[in-house]
Amino acid sequence: MKRARGYTLLELVLAMTLTAMLLGMLSAGLYSVVNDWKRETSGLDRALDKSLVVLQLDRALQAAFAHTYVDPEKLARFIYFTGDERNVSFISTVSPQRNSGLTAWQLLSDDKEGVLLKITPAFSDNPDERLDALDAVPLLPGYRAELRYLVQKDIDSKEWLEEWEGNVRQSLPLAVELVLRPLQRDSNDDVLEILAPIRSWRNPDIEPVVVN
Repeated sequence: MKRARGYTLLELVLAMTLTAMLLGMLSAGLYSVVNDWKRETSGLDRALDKSLVVLQLDRALQAAFAHTYVDPEKLARFIYFTGDERNVSFISTVSPQRNSGLTAWQLLSDDKEGVLLKITPAFSDNPDERLDALDAVPLLPGYRAELRYLVQKDIDSKEWLEEWEGNVRQSLPLAVELVLRPLQRDSNDDVLEILAPIRSWRNPDIEPVVVN
């Protein structure tokens, strides 16, 4: 009978060395794949977050409501909506928490912190004091907001304005244009644009005022 030949020590060392090299190559490749996946999913998550923010802002602006309040000093009823090139405050039927009832929104643009948001339930009063008492929540860091407001200038023409005072015009704008631009000019982030027509632009009990 032939005696079975076993592995020598050198052969075992070579086998273990080759196995270790293969495992090292596999782990390096797996590490690279995992890192690429994390980068791609992180970018996708940021894109989805921005898309959700834009969608929510678009829905809130389209659902802006010609909410009225009584000024105790003037003893008159006014429509709440105020906006300029960087900030806007309005009442909407849309709530981020999906709560029932009206919600007061305040969108703020800061050159350092980005686009900020304040929200509070809307009652029968002017919500400015309650909004001022709140801390703004970062909504889109790294972006700034640019706003314009569409008005019916006459029967045949419309005009974009850089500010809107609802208590003067006694109506909401026909539409709001919101452009969200990256604060850094060399940023790879895209410019985000919203053009929101406002369905309920006037209160049925108050006639809009034409302001030249």
